[in-house]
Amino acid sequence: MGKFVECVPNFSEGRDVKMINEIVEAAKTVPGVLVLDVEKDADHNRTVLTFIAPLETAVEAMVAVAKKAAALIDLNAHKGEHPRMGATDVAPFIPIMDTTIEECIKLAELAGERIGRELNIPVYLYDRAARTENRRDLAKVRKGQFEGLREEIGKNPDRAPDFGPNHIHPTAGAMAVGARNQIVNFNVNLATTDMEFAKGLAKKIRTSGGGLPALRAKEIFLESRGQVQMSTVLTDYRTTSIKRVMDEISGELAPKNIAITGTELIGLTSQEAITDYAVEALNVKDFNKDVQVLETKLLKLLGTWQAGAGLFVEALASTDPTPGGGSAGAVSGAMGCALGQMALGITLRGKKLEEAKRPALVLLRERLGEHKAALQSCVSEDSASFDVFWAAMKLPKDNPERKAKMQAALKYAAEVPLKTARLASEALAGLAVCAASVSPQVISDYRSAVYLLEAAVRCAAENVLINAEALEDKACAEKLAAEVKGYLPAYASGQSVH
Repeated sequence: MGKFVECVPNFSEGRDVKMINEIVEAAKTVPGVLVLDVEKDADHNRTVLTFIAPLETAVEAMVAVAKKAAALIDLNAHKGEHPRMGATDVAPFIPIMDTTIEECIKLAELAGERIGRELNIPVYLYDRAARTENRRDLAKVRKGQFEGLREEIGKNPDRAPDFGPNHIHPTAGAMAVGARNQIVNFNVNLATTDMEFAKGLAKKIRTSGGGLPALRAKEIFLESRGQVQMSTVLTDYRTTSIKRVMDEISGELAPKNIAITGTELIGLTSQEAITDYAVEALNVKDFNKDVQVLETKLLKLLGTWQAGAGLFVEALASTDPTPGGGSAGAVSGAMGCALGQMALGITLRGKKLEEAKRPALVLLRERLGEHKAALQSCVSEDSASFDVFWAAMKLPKDNPERKAKMQAALKYAAEVPLKTARLASEALAGLAVCAASVSPQVISDYRSAVYLLEAAVRCAAENVLINAEALEDKACAEKLAAEVKGYLPAYASGQSVH
């Protein structure tokens, strides 16, 4: 499995569903992105988006959502309980699986530079990506929020950003972009309206006030519920657990006879943090989560590449309409790119490679990574395009919108495999240029990559042409067919699939 990174941008909008959806869609347009969760809160007026992306496209995805948020959100009109300084307030890259924190730091730097340059938004690197110690703490970076930073930036050297202009963006504010490990956002709702007591409690339990290590805490009044919330962030849940936070808060509430009315976990939470709470609360002895948790054992078995391949093959073998030939072609293309990456990677490690050839091979390997991620997105997109057509076809025949929706869906169902063919053809062209430089020890893998990419183009062409045939807009159909046929002669012996 390729390397992925978790991205958790926080946006200063938690009430306008249409606006939130537009920002989420911006992430989905980037190849390889999988949206895991969208957590919106009207009181905080804030949304936490969680998605994973390949290392090759993670920066592009973060820039895309920041750009969309900057276009939609005006902080001058923003009101909410949560501190904020930007339309996209914070944007952390978080290592998952085999990705390292060092790789996430590099991604944060690349994203920060692009956001500053392209969107004209001042960017502050924070947490593990911070360039100075006083910017490791997000609360210090965000001090004064949008309004306070607007007054200080450009005047106070300590508030100069790491990237972008040394002045606030008039509507989108500023951004904190960083790299960090997994955290837990944990809120505790209290049966009280006493904000003075809550303020003292927050100060007492958080690290900066001499309380628990690796804990941030802030008191918030929830207008919609008429009660106080203790909003906490466990920056290292292995050092300070959820159970320990609960015990500390409960101990402070008992003398005041204040009850806890409920708790909240915001965004996605590590399974380990939840399991640890259960183990602590139950006082389980000699517990081994790797051995004793059923789901953990199953995930380890199903998470192998062998299991993944088996699942996809069985899905193809089923009588369900999706996945079909279009998805199979996209998988073939992604595998071709992956094998090409492997062959070039081994070639680049060889001592006999001429130095003059190295830059071209490095660049091609990077491009194959990008195309691999894009083709992986085509796998699910191809199936989704059929689902759109099927939904349109199931509309009542007397529905006046049925015919137009079916035609639009057919066009989309042709455009997706056309993208597959285009990407696979571009990858083939790159491999052809560097064929003479490939190490003899991986020439069979290199050729296999070519064959897989050729198969991808053929599979995609079949799907483009069959869907284009059903289009009533013949000019559009001919254009789609002409483009996809143009990708075939590069290797076909003069014979068209249709």
